[in-house]
Amino acid sequence: MPQPRRNQISLIDTPYYHCVSRCVRRSFLCGTDKFTGQSYEHRRGWVEERLLFLSSVFAIDICAYAVMGNHTHVVLCVDKDMAERWSMKEVIRRWHQLYQGTLLSQKYQRGGTLSKGEMMSLEETVTIYRQRLYDISWLMRNLNEYIAREANKEDKCTGRFYSPPSLALTLRAS
Repeated sequence: MPQPRRNQISLIDTPYYHCVSRCVRRSFLCGTDKFTGQSYEHRRGWVEERLLFLSSVFAIDICAYAVMGNHTHVVLCVDKDMAERWSMKEVIRRWHQLYQGTLLSQKYQRGGTLSKGEMMSLEETVTIYRQRLYDISWLMRNLNEYIAREANKEDKCTGRFYSPPSLALTLRAS
């Protein structure tokens, strides 16, 4: 029986992980549909561009990846120590590349003055953002959701594009 990724990942044991995301409903990630002749090869570029972007935001390196006809393989290396060294300003800057953040994080990023209570609240929020910025699930969510939205828009459909991602293999550091 599949286990949640949080139960499979132990950064104490190894920072390296191999994740696989598979398409559903006979969807094509890339390649050519033999029945219709439709080419989906341009979607490889979507995956590569998104991976490059996400590796610049997250404290997770992309060691290797492969984009297949109906699935992707991504080998990741989590750098929790790097994320722990980021300043509050850096965490907010990175988070805002992905999401709007909160009114307080937006105010802080603009250089606004925060009260002591607002600063305490923002520090709690930044702790959550920091943890998410070295979380494999958050990186894979950002990769897969983006690709799914683009593919669904192109295919003029809605609904799931990927099955839930799986952690295929844990690579042990020697």
